[in-house]
Formats: sequence, structure tokens, C-alpha cells
Amino acid sequence: MSGVWVFKNGVVRLENPGGSGEGSSGGGGGGGSSRRRKVLVHLPTEEVISSHEVLERYLRELGWEHYPSTPELIQYHRRSSVHLISLPRDFSRVSSVHMYDIVVKCRNVFEVRDA
Repeated sequence: MSGVWVFKNGVVRLENPGGSGEGSSGGGGGGGSSRRRKVLVHLPTEEVISSHEVLERYLRELGWEHYPSTPELIQYHRRSSVHLISLPRDFSRVSSVHMYDIVVKCRNVFEVRDA
């Protein structure tokens, strides 16, 4: 499935599902890719989150704590809420869906941008 996940007015939806680039040779002569990599940015510092250690530092400042989890996941929770953030232990496997989950649960602190 290809396309762009858009968060707008509290709703996440897939735009341009099945867009160009799926099943093709991937070139097309444009020099660009049909899928752009996303990055998570900490807005107060404009720092791109590049590891679990960096992310954890900012989450702890916001009151998030480690939650017991499986060997494949790192999870965070807040005592004051029912929210849970679940991320793959391998940071390179953190997808835009994980990033948008963080953005929704930490409003005005993080943003997802094109790399």
C-alpha cells in the first residue's frame, strides 16, 4: 500500500492510495522517489529524533515512563493517562505511523516532516 498518511482535524487518513511507484522499476527519470522518508522532530529544539535515547530524554521530560514490554518493543506510558506508546526496539524500524502516534499523544511537542 502506498500513499501519504495525513493527520487533519483529529483524523488520520491515507491520501493517494495505490499511487505511482508500486510495482514499477522505481525510476521514472525524475530523480525523486514516490515515497518520502519521514523524520520525527522535537519542536522546541528543532532536533531530529535519531535514536531511542534521544526520544526517551524528551518523553521523560513530559512525564512518560518505561512500561514493561516484550523483547521486540519499547513502550512508554504516563501515570496520568491510559495512553501507551509502543515502538520497535530497532529504531530504524520506527515508521511514520509510530511517529504520528507520538505526535498525537504529545501535542505541540513533536512533528513529523519529510526528510
